[in-house]
Amino acid sequence: MRVLHFYKTYYPDSWGGVEQAIRQICVGTGRLGITNEVLTLTRNQGGRMEIDGHVVHRVRQDVEIASNAMSFASIGALARLARTADVVHYHFPWPFGDLAHFLARVKKPSVVTYHSDIVRQKTLLKVYSPLMRRFLADVDAIVATSPNYFASSDVLRRHGDKVRAIPFGLDRTTYPSPSPELLARWRERVGERFFLFVGVLRYYKGLHILLDALARQEYPVVIVGAGPIENELKEHARRLGLTQVRFVGAVDEHDKAALLTLSYAMAFPSHLRSEAFGISLLEGAMYGKPMISSEIGTGTSYINVGGETGIVVPPSDPQAFAAAMHTLWHDPALAAAMGQRASQRFDTLFTAEKMAADYAAVYREVAKSSTRVGTV
Repeated sequence: MRVLHFYKTYYPDSWGGVEQAIRQICVGTGRLGITNEVLTLTRNQGGRMEIDGHVVHRVRQDVEIASNAMSFASIGALARLARTADVVHYHFPWPFGDLAHFLARVKKPSVVTYHSDIVRQKTLLKVYSPLMRRFLADVDAIVATSPNYFASSDVLRRHGDKVRAIPFGLDRTTYPSPSPELLARWRERVGERFFLFVGVLRYYKGLHILLDALARQEYPVVIVGAGPIENELKEHARRLGLTQVRFVGAVDEHDKAALLTLSYAMAFPSHLRSEAFGISLLEGAMYGKPMISSEIGTGTSYINVGGETGIVVPPSDPQAFAAAMHTLWHDPALAAAMGQRASQRFDTLFTAEKMAADYAAVYREVAKSSTRVGTV
C-alpha cells in the first residue's frame, strides 16, 4: 500500500509537533510494509529527498498569510503524486491544503489527521468555514489525536461517524543515547535537577504563565526552543529577575535527549486549545518524568493524568502552577512514583508501534470501503 502525506511543513525545514507526528507515522507504518511519501512546501530549494526510509517531495512556497502557507506548484504535484497513491493523508488545520484537495481533483481514499481546532484566527475562520466543512465532509476518515480532543471539539463532534481517536506515539529507538561526555557538559551548564520545557516558543505555549509562577521562587528551569515570542519571553524573565531560568535555544536531537535524561520534571504550561496534544510532554512521559500541565480539554490531559503521572492545574493560573512545582520539588518520592507511572502509561498507550498499527488499520479500512473511483 502507498500513502501520500500532504502538509505545509516537514523536515528538515521545520521540527514541530505535527512534523514529528508525520515522521513517526511514516516510520512506524513503513515497518508494516506501507510505502510513505510526503509532499510539503519549502522556502528553500525544492526537490526530492529521503528521510528515515520515506521520500519527501518539496515544492517552493509562494506566499504565507496568517500562517497559511501556499504554493501553486503543490497543486499539480498533489495531483501527480496522488495518482500512484492508494490513500492520501492530509494534516489539518491547513486551509490551503483543503483547497488543494479540490483543485487537484483528488479522488483517492483519504484520511485527515485533525491536529487542532482553529483557535486564534476567529475572523478568518468565518471566511474559511464553508471550505473546511466541505473538506471534512469529503474525506473518508478523520483521526482525532486523543479521546479528550474528540470529546471537546465542536467540529469533530459534527463528524462523529467518521472520527477515530489515535493518539500519537513515539519510538524510543529513534532517540539517541547521550554520551557521558554530553551529559557532563549539560550537567555543568544547567545542573542536574531542573524543570524542563521543550517546544517552539509560541503564544499558546503559556510560557509567560510559567515565568510568572517563578516570581519569588528559586526552582531552576531550562527552556529549550526558539520561536516568534522568544525575545518577548526573555525580556519578561529579565523584568521578573529570574536568574534561575535558562533559555538554551533550539538544540539537536542528541542535546534534547541529554536534557530529557537529566531533567527532574516537565513543565508544560500551554493554556489554549491550539495545544492539541503536546509531543514534548509525551517525550517527558517516555523518559519517565513527572509532568505539570494545564487542563485545556485536549490531549495534554490524556498524556498527563492528574494525580497519577503528574499534576494538572487550571490554565492561566501562575499560583497553581507554582504550587505544583513546589509539590514535586519538595517530594522526590512522589515525583519518582509519578514519573514511573508516566513511563508505564506511555508503554501502554503511546508507542509508535501501536500508533502505526492503528493507522494501518484505518488505511486498509478506507481503501476497502471508499466509494471513490480510485483515480485523480
